[in-house]
Amino acid sequence: MIKRNMKAWLESMHGEPCKKAFPILSFPCIQLLDIPVCELISNADTQAKGMQLIAQKVPSAASVSLMDLSVEAECFGANVRFSENEVPTISGRMICDEDEAQALKIPEIGSARSGIYIDAIRKASEAITDRPIFAGTIGPFSLAARLLDISEIMMDCYDDPDMVHTVLEKATAFLIEYGKAYKEAGAHGIMMAEPVAGLLSPSLEAEFSAPYVKKIVDALQDDSFVIVYHNCGDNVLSMIDSLMTIGAGAYHFGNAVDMQTILEKVPSDVIVMGNVDPAGVLCCGTPETVRSATTELLEKCAKYPNFIVSSGCDIPPHTPWENIETFFEAVDEFYKR
Repeated sequence: MIKRNMKAWLESMHGEPCKKAFPILSFPCIQLLDIPVCELISNADTQAKGMQLIAQKVPSAASVSLMDLSVEAECFGANVRFSENEVPTISGRMICDEDEAQALKIPEIGSARSGIYIDAIRKASEAITDRPIFAGTIGPFSLAARLLDISEIMMDCYDDPDMVHTVLEKATAFLIEYGKAYKEAGAHGIMMAEPVAGLLSPSLEAEFSAPYVKKIVDALQDDSFVIVYHNCGDNVLSMIDSLMTIGAGAYHFGNAVDMQTILEKVPSDVIVMGNVDPAGVLCCGTPETVRSATTELLEKCAKYPNFIVSSGCDIPPHTPWENIETFFEAVDEFYKR
């Protein structure tokens, strides 16, 4: 594995006039490997090979492992719904009251499929040496929501906040250790997805998400390891002040928000990434619509030196590679003007 100064890496991206794209691109490797999603999520060698093939195919700023937001909840014992060609999802509610929250055990690192994902990073870091390696993880409130049920946790924040905080403390403790394991395995950072927090009001986000994300950032982030915070909610503009208290190395926002408006609110020294629609444009669009959407976004936002173009969220597994390649071509063509 190659040790990198990630603080310097972020600074170089900020100052670079011709920037590389940094999409959340991992699951479409199934097409390059000619395998179903179910095989990819269950094998470390296959995941590492998929990351390597993507790195060979596109000039991304970094390599990102699978954004599978079922892994951490499965470690806690949540019920995972698997299918052959879709990303796994969590179903049902594990915890219903404070007693069950108190009884919840923090899992061992390596339990369930977490060991596979850590091993994949270890193998990928040995094979990919020309760019940083990022592990994909879930954020603490989004993990708690999978244990309490996404719809139920919204009411629990009002009706039983102590229970929610108990689950959040345990989720955060696990995610810190999980991040340390990725760091030891050779990752240079984490792309942390906290999408459910985007559904909260600003005051609830400031109570139930930001402080716990900050604990993770404070425990893990240093010159050699950076946290990229991802939130694809449509309410993030009203949360910007709270999100900035997290202290993440960079922020990644989804296509539900206007990126230029976000950039106007974020300090100019903070890297902001996003936000070409991964489903409507990259997956379901044509090369022409991909080129148009990417160029339009760059024309609006490239004047901000802290902007890095990306997908708005994780690119779906069956996104046509012609569209993905067109996205990178459009970025290259724009910056060569």
